[in-house]
Amino acid sequence: MEEPKLTTAEEKADQSLRAPGTKSEQTRQRILNAAAFVFSRKGFSRTRLSDIAKVANMKAGSLYYHFSSREELTAEVMSLGVNYTFRTVQNRLENLPPQTDSITRLRTAIETHLLCLIERSDYARANTKLSGQVPRNIQVRYDASEAEYGQIWRKLLRDAVADGSLRDDVNMSAIRMFILGAMSWSVEWFKPENGPAASVARDFSEMVLNGLRAQDR
Repeated sequence: MEEPKLTTAEEKADQSLRAPGTKSEQTRQRILNAAAFVFSRKGFSRTRLSDIAKVANMKAGSLYYHFSSREELTAEVMSLGVNYTFRTVQNRLENLPPQTDSITRLRTAIETHLLCLIERSDYARANTKLSGQVPRNIQVRYDASEAEYGQIWRKLLRDAVADGSLRDDVNMSAIRMFILGAMSWSVEWFKPENGPAASVARDFSEMVLNGLRAQDR
């Protein structure tokens, strides 16, 4: 699978992580990128707004023009991280031809998800670091988004088992968590010298799917 190009729908989904046109919007995006960078390394409790301001190359007081608190900034970073991946995978699947077989759909989801994590590594790493550390109201929203995204993966695996493409003698709930958990760690170990991100994603999907294929196939 070649490294994917964004469809029109995905470009719209990606706008929240691109620097918009106005100066204020660009500054806000710079703050979010800086926050993702700092949170990914320090977590929630050890991060101060002054740390984020330093990375964003601005005064700490100026952050309050865009975000009222560290909590609001944290919630936005976590939302961007999970929702970008969610929307990109969802849009990629929706743009596949209706007759696409279940294995190709599952492969597409795996490779797209992994590429999203690698390409937005600071946001993905920040989510992993922040989960379980943030105030409950933020955690609840994050968990709800994660649960909704998980439904996509449940259906992909369930459909592939139902049509006989994947073996039915393993716990697919555990397999789903294994696949997503393994991909989450890619933001820690992936380096450009490992090879192109698209090649790594393809190799990972082949390893997973070859292990899960029904034996008569």
